[in-house]
Amino acid sequence: MKTLKDKVVVITGAGSGIGRALAVHAAGEGALVAISDVNEAGLAETVALAKDAGAVDVHSAKLDVADRPAFLAYADEVARYFGRVNVIVNNAGVTMTGDFEDMTLEEFDWIMGINVDGVITGTKAFLPHLIASGDGHVVNISSIFGLFSVPGQSAYNASKYAVRGFTEALREEMLVAKHPVGVTCVHPGGIRTGIVRNGRTTAHEDADALNAAFEKLGRMDPAKAAKIIWGAVRKDQARLLVGLDAHALHNLTKFAGSRYQDVFALGKKLVLPGNR
Repeated sequence: MKTLKDKVVVITGAGSGIGRALAVHAAGEGALVAISDVNEAGLAETVALAKDAGAVDVHSAKLDVADRPAFLAYADEVARYFGRVNVIVNNAGVTMTGDFEDMTLEEFDWIMGINVDGVITGTKAFLPHLIASGDGHVVNISSIFGLFSVPGQSAYNASKYAVRGFTEALREEMLVAKHPVGVTCVHPGGIRTGIVRNGRTTAHEDADALNAAFEKLGRMDPAKAAKIIWGAVRKDQARLLVGLDAHALHNLTKFAGSRYQDVFALGKKLVLPGNR
């Protein structure tokens, strides 16, 4: 895919953060965008920003990606509305912070339903349309936590590793089948979004301290991240790390091997004293 102009681009979780930035950037390049989110107020703001950026057409809908029947119906609606779909960006995601021993199975299921099942459903629903378009692309947003693990993020790690494994296998299948569909797995580092502020924690975690720590680390503007991501789509890049921190930490874990786990375990005690 060399250009977004006149392409139909579907983005989940577009009510804020990276999803919003991706939608606004795509609109500015002449794409027709379909955006969704559970946050209707945030979604309305994104619609206005996309139109200000020059959007030719914007389709918006409230959507919980964990609701599979609703997601499948939404995909049919978007396909009927535009008559085709070129890109699906499975961006919607949440955090669940806390040690696994303190977490309920319901809390674990909640994050997996959104971060994993949402990606799988979105890909399954739109893939036939991407293939039929003759110039399609799947963009699945994982995380740097899909490349290495940290204490207190067992649920989030599990979900983002799953996204990575699924996406990489899907890309291989598209190559084997010779389908005209590119596939990119994105691993953002510290992007300035509200994902931690809007996430959930176990009872033993200090949510305010976690959000404060993340705000110090989340330095990159989402608009810059969006520009990098769309650049990777045009290059049909298989894996994309976004941010110097993502590259540095990925290289550290590769160099240290499994010993990085010992370092990160010590680091939690030193850097996040609010956690037990």
